[in-house]
Amino acid sequence: MAIRFLKFIYQTLQQSLRTSWVLFKIMIPVSIVIKVVTELGLLPYIGKILSPIMKLVGLPGEMGIVWATSLLVNIYGGLLSFVAIASQVEVSHAQLTVLLSMILVAHSFPVELQISSKAGVKLWVMFVIRFGFAIVLGVILNLIYTYGNYLQEAIVLNPIVSNRADSLWLWALNELKNYALIIVIIFVLILALKLLEKVGVVKLLNKMLYPVLKVLGIGKEVIPISLIGLTLGLSYGGALIIDEAKTKKLPKRDVFYAMTLMGLCHSMIEDTLLMISFGGHVSGIVFARIIFALIITYIIVSITKRMDDSRINSLMNSNL
Repeated sequence: MAIRFLKFIYQTLQQSLRTSWVLFKIMIPVSIVIKVVTELGLLPYIGKILSPIMKLVGLPGEMGIVWATSLLVNIYGGLLSFVAIASQVEVSHAQLTVLLSMILVAHSFPVELQISSKAGVKLWVMFVIRFGFAIVLGVILNLIYTYGNYLQEAIVLNPIVSNRADSLWLWALNELKNYALIIVIIFVLILALKLLEKVGVVKLLNKMLYPVLKVLGIGKEVIPISLIGLTLGLSYGGALIIDEAKTKKLPKRDVFYAMTLMGLCHSMIEDTLLMISFGGHVSGIVFARIIFALIITYIIVSITKRMDDSRINSLMNSNL
């Protein structure tokens, strides 16, 4: 019994390291490039490019640097950028919620788009879906808040993000800590998935969620992985799809629809709590984000399910 248990743990650890390595091959070079771009001070110029989009969604043009930082670095980098310029620009509660909701949809593109690509969806396809949906969500929320006269009071910023040291040594040390944490998280996720599968919870979840996710075109094979992506993050959900695709043949449509939903709405626990703590309103951060993500996914499914397999294959990479 003990030998079987140790073998089970060993196999799970092997799978965790294999899955983590897939992520690290993407994250490490991208992190270095982004650090160089940041150190060279190029982010403000990219922010200016996004300024017209900010005005389209009712935000000051200066917020372009915040979204640019979120897109190229991560959510925390975007929030730190916001803290840096918040004293120079007056922003309402509604505007902050619009900005944070857009960031939740579209962030960390250099890493997350590569992971989506490795999982099977072409990089440009996921870029269009997430970047486009972020703008659509921003426009809709701005219209609702403006014409409904909701959340128009000026914000009192209560950031929970602390500044990080600029030292290259501390940056590298922090990156190593993050990578170690990723290995631990992936090990726990895979272990939990296997245990849940053995005790029948995965089967029960599949049965409960199948009617809902079937409407969205997501098959039973990827429902558990989709749940991980939705709750914990695209990196973890995408990494598990990459690993799963190596051991079994996943239908391309299932992968495309699952990655679409995860791309539009992921990390519903950590990132949601972070944005609400930062000052975002639950109406945009939670409700609008989930509702419109489901609607957009349904629209994409409705359009693409009429396509033949060759058209779907044109949206996917050949690694599946």
